[in-house]
Amino acid sequence: MKPYVWSALTVHIHGERHLTDLNAPFIAIANHSSHVDTTVIYGALPRRLSRNLAAGAAADYFFKKKTSALGTRLFFNAYPVDRGGMKGHAGLSGRLLDDGVPLLIFPEGTRSRTGAMAKFKMGVAALSIQQSVPVLPIALVGAYAAMPYGQKLPVPGRPTVHVVFGNPLRAHPGETVPRFTERLYNRVVELHDTTARAYGMPTQADFHRSVALKAAAKKAKDSSTTD
Repeated sequence: MKPYVWSALTVHIHGERHLTDLNAPFIAIANHSSHVDTTVIYGALPRRLSRNLAAGAAADYFFKKKTSALGTRLFFNAYPVDRGGMKGHAGLSGRLLDDGVPLLIFPEGTRSRTGAMAKFKMGVAALSIQQSVPVLPIALVGAYAAMPYGQKLPVPGRPTVHVVFGNPLRAHPGETVPRFTERLYNRVVELHDTTARAYGMPTQADFHRSVALKAAAKKAKDSSTTD
């Protein structure tokens, strides 16, 4: 899918120097707001790191039907990740890492509907500590505008998307899963916002402010209607 996505978007890659000493297995994480996210990450990574990369995909969404599961496996080397009450795939991420397979996981659990990042779930931090593997933080800047929630294709005009790689991270000695999770979240936000400011694009604070303003406007409208 890279030739199509690269022709539909203008992709810029930053922080490749942070990948020099990275070897499998590892866990790549990123903010998630678009269906182009996975393809852009695969295409931006060097072939030596993306060749065996397995993408965690929501079991209740991508693996519910055989047809969608086949396409997801074929294009993204995907495997099912439980984000709800399904427990049939517990431990699969750990077994893949044990076999030397690097993983791509979106720790928000689902795509953002607004561009604003949700807090990370703790599974990635726990998995990194348990398996003693590094976490590669990645920020995607512009992906939401390029193909927001509900869009079937990227918007016309080859919109710009920045892929920003950070330094691989591990938990500090004695660091708890919640604290490591928070540190991973803050690092992705930092990577996102530093690049967004440099190129005049919305920061996470801008996205969250927009969400708050829309919620306030809706509340005021509902209140006036009731009155």
